[in-house]
Amino acid sequence: MQFTAKVTDISKQRTACAILAVDAKNKLTDSGNAIDKASNGALSKLLKRGDLGSATASTLLIPMLEGSVERVLLVRASKNSVNQAEFRKLASASAKAVTGFKEATSYLTELSVIEADTDWQAQQLTLNAGLASYKFTRCLSDAKPNPLEKFTVHVADKKLLNTAQKGVELGNAQALGSNIARELGNLPGNICTPSYLASEAKALAKKHAKLTTTVLDNKKMESMGMGAFMSVAKGSDEPAALIAMNYKGGKTGDKPIVLVGKGITFDTGGISLKPGMAMDEMKFDMCGAASVFGVMHALVEMQAPVNVVCIVAAAENMPSGRASKPGDIVTSMAGKTIEILNTDAEGRLVLCDALTYAGKFKPSVVIDVATLTGACVIALGNHATGLYANQDKLAQDLLAAGETTGDRAWQMPLWDEYHTALKSNFADLQNIGGREAGSVTAACFLSQFATEYNWAHLDIAGSAWNSGAAKGATGRPVPLLLQYILNKK
Repeated sequence: MQFTAKVTDISKQRTACAILAVDAKNKLTDSGNAIDKASNGALSKLLKRGDLGSATASTLLIPMLEGSVERVLLVRASKNSVNQAEFRKLASASAKAVTGFKEATSYLTELSVIEADTDWQAQQLTLNAGLASYKFTRCLSDAKPNPLEKFTVHVADKKLLNTAQKGVELGNAQALGSNIARELGNLPGNICTPSYLASEAKALAKKHAKLTTTVLDNKKMESMGMGAFMSVAKGSDEPAALIAMNYKGGKTGDKPIVLVGKGITFDTGGISLKPGMAMDEMKFDMCGAASVFGVMHALVEMQAPVNVVCIVAAAENMPSGRASKPGDIVTSMAGKTIEILNTDAEGRLVLCDALTYAGKFKPSVVIDVATLTGACVIALGNHATGLYANQDKLAQDLLAAGETTGDRAWQMPLWDEYHTALKSNFADLQNIGGREAGSVTAACFLSQFATEYNWAHLDIAGSAWNSGAAKGATGRPVPLLLQYILNKK
């Protein structure tokens, strides 16, 4: 899809659909007034008649019989100066409403957004248009993708054009990465296996000279002492893979940012078998891995001047005669012994060895991303990602990136008191800490394998996918991670 920032005159701009804001008092912005005047007050008449709903982000599509604008989409704003949350809502609603057209131009930049400039508006409009254009079609016999091919962001002043274009480029990258993550997350477990993820990583490296990919197989991981990882992998007929994509776009010698994604391509729970209801959604248990794939795709397409390593810990968690049993004790790559009390707490077992492996890259920071705990869903719902960090500055930077993009997180505690729940009578630690504060104790478990570097953990169990009628991967937290990485360049 093509995204462009452009200074336009709506009376001359040819577009299949012009997106225009209307405030609560039916006041149009400048371009809306121009269209209204050219159409002999047609927009004003429709607004007075009450055809546009009163709720914020209500939309009304109006065909235009004359002029260069074929259609107008009116979007209800509360006023001409809105906050960032409302602008995101307007951007999302308008983008979804125009996906049926090949092309559209948004004039929502004529609204004033509190504590935000034109490049932020351009980024949000582009991101939402890119997200709205995604449609999963791979496994449908007769489905067609959404037709939207071109999206233009109107800029009122030529002086703002360069910064607006940068916003468009960032929003495009965030949408691209998010949609890659959504596609991988939405694929069924019989297609998106650990081997499939490994082949995708190798294919990406072949396209980009600054990217190399290394894949460790079961035998190699066993030889390196990854007993925790292999305790999960051994229950499946599908071979596991530890995938490392190393992008060297920054200065030689600069320490990389390392992202680690949980890639359980299907999670039955193992011997601690999950209930059957909604188990199909356990194909989404690799959305952490999908998100780091999405980030890497975006970085290489942008040719971003940064050094980033993306590690994917990919395996299936299956019940079999080879699978781990509750009470088994394994030894991690770090040398710590772990009593497995629940085989459905497998994500932390693959991640702990991946976090130890991450240290070989001498990282500036390590951020792991995982659909780790149902407890995080209970705590935060699906609106916020759970954030844990062993350094407050890192936590604040990630929170700020989430606020900028609207891909928000909420910081949770890593206090020493919670670590006591992981004490075992038979090993160095156990892999679960009881029902209380389950997301916190899971993060505490991981933190014990991330003591040598600055580290953060993003629990995306609530934010990575939607259930119900809108079932599907969301692509989060790709926008947050990209914003954080690019803020550091």
